[in-house]
Amino acid sequence: MYSTSIAVLLLVTLSVVCADGDQYYIGVGRYDVTGPAVETEMMGYAMPTQINNGIHFRQYSRAFIMADAEKKSRVVFVNADVCMGTQIMKIQVVNKLKALYGDMYTTDNVLISGIHTHSGPAGFFQYLLFEIMSLGFVEQSLTAIVDGIVESIKMAHDNMQPGYLTVNQGFLYDANINRSPSAYLNNPAEERAKYQYNTDKGMTVLKMVDKAGNGIGMIDWFAVHCTSMNNTNTLISGDNKGHASYLMERDMNKGALPGQGPFVAAFAQSNEGDVSPNTKGPRCLDTGLPCDFNHSTCNGKNEMCVAFGPGKDMFDSTRIIGEKQYNAGKALYNNASIDISGPIKFVHTFADFHNITVNVNGQQERTCPSAMGDSFAAGTTDGPGAFSFKQGDTTGNKLFELIRDVIKDPSPEQIKCHKPKPILLDTGEITFPYPWQPAILPLQILAVGQLVIIGVPAEFTTMSGRRLRDTVSKVLVENGFSKDFIPVVAGLSNTYADYVTTFEEFQVQRYEGASTIFGPHTLQAYIQEYSSLAASLAKGISVPAGPSPPNYLDKQWKFHLPVLFDATPSGKKFGDVAVDVKSSYKINDSAIAKFWAGNPRNNLMTGKTFLTVERKDSMGAWHVVYTDASWETKFQWEHTSRLLGESQATVTWDIPPTASPGGYRIVHSGYYKPNLTDSKVVFYNGTSSEFQVTATTKLNY
Repeated sequence: MYSTSIAVLLLVTLSVVCADGDQYYIGVGRYDVTGPAVETEMMGYAMPTQINNGIHFRQYSRAFIMADAEKKSRVVFVNADVCMGTQIMKIQVVNKLKALYGDMYTTDNVLISGIHTHSGPAGFFQYLLFEIMSLGFVEQSLTAIVDGIVESIKMAHDNMQPGYLTVNQGFLYDANINRSPSAYLNNPAEERAKYQYNTDKGMTVLKMVDKAGNGIGMIDWFAVHCTSMNNTNTLISGDNKGHASYLMERDMNKGALPGQGPFVAAFAQSNEGDVSPNTKGPRCLDTGLPCDFNHSTCNGKNEMCVAFGPGKDMFDSTRIIGEKQYNAGKALYNNASIDISGPIKFVHTFADFHNITVNVNGQQERTCPSAMGDSFAAGTTDGPGAFSFKQGDTTGNKLFELIRDVIKDPSPEQIKCHKPKPILLDTGEITFPYPWQPAILPLQILAVGQLVIIGVPAEFTTMSGRRLRDTVSKVLVENGFSKDFIPVVAGLSNTYADYVTTFEEFQVQRYEGASTIFGPHTLQAYIQEYSSLAASLAKGISVPAGPSPPNYLDKQWKFHLPVLFDATPSGKKFGDVAVDVKSSYKINDSAIAKFWAGNPRNNLMTGKTFLTVERKDSMGAWHVVYTDASWETKFQWEHTSRLLGESQATVTWDIPPTASPGGYRIVHSGYYKPNLTDSKVVFYNGTSSEFQVTATTKLNY
């Protein structure tokens, strides 16, 4: 359903073809970035038990190139279905682009933003803190993402064409809540009074059309965490934003399989730091009662306080929040009427956030070397941590301080700098075996006409994002930029430096404050640096490149074991059916088949699929109707004997109401590794028996 504001918007806005704005050259591209589907820890929740074992639906990079009419100035916005952009990811993407295009696409004009799904494979970093749970660096993860992003940009480059851009803005009210409301309430009352809600409900959509007004693509910015899939999930998923993209692309690319078709739709991330999609809110697992407001605990235990909803389970919740974003985004797209005109500009610099001097109410303050606080280990209501940690802790734990000090005892200066944060991990003062968190951060602003995209390398909370947008807007106006511009925050861009809270939220030390790694004045440092960038953008002057970020790729620790070998039981071949389908199913049933399989890490099937659901036509020919990129399928893999190297793949097709009656079959494809000493892998596939789908609907209660 559309939100109330979207419904009103539809009544007062007429759909128009962009003819009054400037003509631009526009290119769009989409490519698979799905990493290793099994035996890899998932990035986001830092749960050592959350090891993936399959795919719900594939992840994609969606690239958008926008150039002026002379193609003299261009920018690239990449929206990737990954947890976040990382520094080594950006470095490798730019290096590959340089080899292809010279200086056309650089660090300065390419922005890579992650949607922040917590259901993708980890290991694509170069800083140790983010690699501990994934057993170090996972080369397959990084390679899949980098190569997929580059391919999506190549596709966008190759199909650039003249077209027009329009923007629309509206509101989506029932798709997010604040997961740290006690911290938000610590912001000044007069500031909170300026806003009706404690999360941003605004949505901004950029519409792209060709010269004839036919749709090419869209980018939708809306602030909500991709944590609809919780920390018990083990299937790769683009979560709610990936599902929204899937729905919009299915709508615009009629008859195309997922990941195919010319129209590209990105549902991008914004200032979602304290924003949850679990709209029923947190409840105690044992009693069903509300959790403690300040600490998100139940009888003193944070593990028992979990947020749910709006659906019956995490898959249903992902569907609902995805559909809400899709419905609102589609309405804004269809009725976009703000014509984009003006030059394309961009500014970028690097800054060392370990020691930035900032002015705070006339006093000189500074940022700190990075550190994580105790409440970081408590997790959030979207995914609680363990042990005796709790959110809102400003005193610390003596036992854990003893353990901490074995790793690194923070200096008195560091403790004072981060106060009131009790330091759990002194990451900024640890350099073994290589740094644990980034210090040199990329700061970037892209301007396409009056649309201003502020690419931030962290998760800004609601109020932090508002302050940044307001300040950048003020600086742009003061320096001669058009007053009708539209600023958006593009979160988790280019690298990952955890969270950014306001100074007041930092004092409360909820999860987000404990994860604001450069101390209480972190936000002020960002505002100061982005203000300088904004002034340079408005004036059209260049900015210093700043200190070069490090490249630690050759220092990475890797403990993620390779596939040793695959085997099948005596008398069985790879692809043989282990458990066959039934002869017939109804709508809403689940058709399931199991196959003797090889390890999916042998070949990621990039741009391909581990499964197909195929329908037989009246002439007896088979046609693919679903793949492992489809919402309606699940691909799961498990060892039946790890010692013998035997495994099975399970393919599930949840039969939707849109399925036509008739004959179907399930096909599984993959690669197996025949022996321990040879890296060679061999293709195989297998097919289930034919089964019938009837028009009768099975009722699900």
